[in-house]
Amino acid sequence: MGGATAHSRAEPGSFYGINLSAVFPSNILRTWHLQLAIFWIATAYVGGGLLLASTFREKEPRGQVKGVNILFWLLVLVVGGSLLGEILGINQLLGNFWFWFGHQGWEYLDLGRAWQVLLAVGLVLWGILLFRNLAPAIKNPQHRDITLLFLLSAITIPLFYLPAFFFASTTEYSIVDNWRFWIIHLWVEGFFELFVTVMVVVTFYRLGMVSRQTATRVIYLDAILFLGSGIVGTGHHWYWTGQSNFNMGFSAMFSALEVVPLTLLTLDAWDFVKLTKSKCDICGEVIAVPHKWTFYFLMAVGFWNFVGAGIFGFLINLPIVSYFEVGTVLTPNHAHSALMGAFGMEAVALMVLASRQVLKDDQWVRPQKYIKVSFFGLNIGLALMVLGSLFPGGVLQFLDVLKHGYWHARGLDYLNQDFVRFLEWCRLPGDMIFIFLGVVPLVIAMGLTYLKANPWTRTLKQTDPAIRRP
Repeated sequence: MGGATAHSRAEPGSFYGINLSAVFPSNILRTWHLQLAIFWIATAYVGGGLLLASTFREKEPRGQVKGVNILFWLLVLVVGGSLLGEILGINQLLGNFWFWFGHQGWEYLDLGRAWQVLLAVGLVLWGILLFRNLAPAIKNPQHRDITLLFLLSAITIPLFYLPAFFFASTTEYSIVDNWRFWIIHLWVEGFFELFVTVMVVVTFYRLGMVSRQTATRVIYLDAILFLGSGIVGTGHHWYWTGQSNFNMGFSAMFSALEVVPLTLLTLDAWDFVKLTKSKCDICGEVIAVPHKWTFYFLMAVGFWNFVGAGIFGFLINLPIVSYFEVGTVLTPNHAHSALMGAFGMEAVALMVLASRQVLKDDQWVRPQKYIKVSFFGLNIGLALMVLGSLFPGGVLQFLDVLKHGYWHARGLDYLNQDFVRFLEWCRLPGDMIFIFLGVVPLVIAMGLTYLKANPWTRTLKQTDPAIRRP
């Protein structure tokens, strides 16, 4: 979907001679691209959270598998139903039901209201399943603080999705935009990122890479920055809802602090484990890093969080920059490097962690080869995508705003220039590497995992020392 969306900018109205826009216009490709990215990341977090929660007790509670299966099919219904509804909605085939089952027309909140309700129900069910697994560990003094923080951060996901319901189809624009950015900033960039940090902390902790004290301190630092500054930082988006100049500057400053905890945690974990061998800070032994490729993807999370959210995010956060920049390619430059770089790499890390857990050592040999290719393909492809096209294209468009005005930089006179069109084509190498050397090998690895996983894994007690080292 991302590749098709990018191609619609490089060659509008044609996909190598095929009139793709006649069936899938650019607005539906863009909607599906963004919605699928959020759904994939959210689903990976749901699955990864259930896996990590299960490692805190010897045996899952009765009926847990049935609950997980219900949750899975509920997510399938939400994803499939909303994607179908969106294309029916933009073709005006749903009549007066467009708002409930079609395309709302708000970026990040494109899915119809009925699908939003089902999504919220699914997230609440997920929280209940997590609690059933974590309840005994909360009573254990050794794990109480970590598990309680893990559970509370998960609960914020459905709780802070509620502002998505605070407007209707006829609500005035500035009111809608106020609540929409609660979702974009506080839900996606705020509490999702809080949960990402907690998930990374718990994963490092269960792998024996960081101590309980370090893990707890990072989570508290993260919560203080997100809850203390993230809520204030939301205001740097609100140019069109009557905010004061002081609030804009104050919000931009606080928003820049959100990248700090995950960066510190990544550096801390890297200090504990140099490359693939180091001395475990808990057991005192020199060990090979368990779940090696999970660890590498988690390192990628820290790197891209610093680059995508830190550098590129702060670059466009400053009010004097954001005022002229909003709507230019510098925004998707930040979005791609932060959403895929931080949240996406964490999603892949959780997929790899789950895949490794259900396979024996000899079964893991083939999938690991594809995951290795995927690691380099995803990271190199994303880097080429950003540095080869999005960042230089965004800078040039921003300069055109300053020179000729916003209307010109967003108009066809600018976008149809040869050099601008050339920069759009420069995304092709990065996209091709990302798709064919990143996504495809990962899909193959997950397929091999599904085929190789034996029935013995269904009754396997969660006592693998690789993930239960503490």
